[in-house]
Amino acid sequence: MKMITAVVRPFKLDELRHAIAQLGVQGVTVTEVHEMQHGPRAKVEIAVDDLIVEPVLEALPILPARPHRRWDHRVSALEQTIRIRTGETGPAAT
Repeated sequence: MKMITAVVRPFKLDELRHAIAQLGVQGVTVTEVHEMQHGPRAKVEIAVDDLIVEPVLEALPILPARPHRRWDHRVSALEQTIRIRTGETGPAAT
């Protein structure tokens, strides 16, 4: 499992959600952030199975966070995922 964290323009969130939904991603955490030089942004955190990390990352560049740069994103490992409401673990919890 991996956690993909990306910073995007808020008005691009619906497009992002649609793009990753096409890949089977159901949940995303969105946090409002403010960058000093670029103003309001949305930080999205997406927990995904290792098998779909690359397709999700490939979906990100269609929504550039900044015109002169590729997406600002980070991929980190998750040791364990648990959906508290249902008790599901691993990929089933994402």
